[in-house]
Amino acid sequence: MLPPSQVDELRRFAAHLADVAGEVVRAAWARPGIEVETKADGSPVTVADREAERAMRAAIARAFPAHGVVGEEFGAERADAELCWVLDPIDGTKSFVSRVPLFAILVGLRFRGEPLLGVIDQPVLRERAEGDGRTATLNGKPTRVADAPLAEAVVVTTDAENIRRHHPAADWAGLAAGCGFVRTWGDGYGHLMLAAGRAHLMADPVMNPWDLVPVLPVLRGAGATVTSWDGGDPVAAGNVLAAAPALHAAALRRLRG
Repeated sequence: MLPPSQVDELRRFAAHLADVAGEVVRAAWARPGIEVETKADGSPVTVADREAERAMRAAIARAFPAHGVVGEEFGAERADAELCWVLDPIDGTKSFVSRVPLFAILVGLRFRGEPLLGVIDQPVLRERAEGDGRTATLNGKPTRVADAPLAEAVVVTTDAENIRRHHPAADWAGLAAGCGFVRTWGDGYGHLMLAAGRAHLMADPVMNPWDLVPVLPVLRGAGATVTSWDGGDPVAAGNVLAAAPALHAAALRRLRG
């Protein structure tokens, strides 16, 4: 285990990385046009994605040159290092290019392969959730997930088409019919909404490590039960079902039909 003083130092640095990326992203948001390219996997990328990740990587190299880095835009360096940063400079690029502030800067830190710290930052709205797996804050104040019976729950996801593509056996229609209502306020900002108690259940059907590692310490720190859609390890599965414990159990039962 790391000493508390070192964890505190790393938590402050994680917030600093979000600040560094936020300067880049806010400046790009303010410009009249956002140039978009399409990556090999069909997903969009902007200059802001790349500039923000470069800025975070440069800050890590200056402060902690022995640490590893895994990022969406520029891959992995020393990914097996004891301490490894996991970065998504803009999670929700489609929202970003549409001028919808439902995207987030994600900063995570793994220790010996396990998620240790996470930051979910919305730089335009200036909202930030931080967590260490035991506690979580929203803009510096303690935050907890909100509980609700399934029939009253606000359920958020990212893309309903991805649910059909990746989880054909899940009874998503049954879950949607049994909850309060469903919205696609997804990507990283949906996880912030869950940690803030604004939404009750986050059902993210497919996630990469840079989407997933940063949000886990925040969600768990805010009191959420976090599993994959089949109740297993979300990191191994690459998807997330997260909610307060009783609601999570009810939603998991409904997804299983």
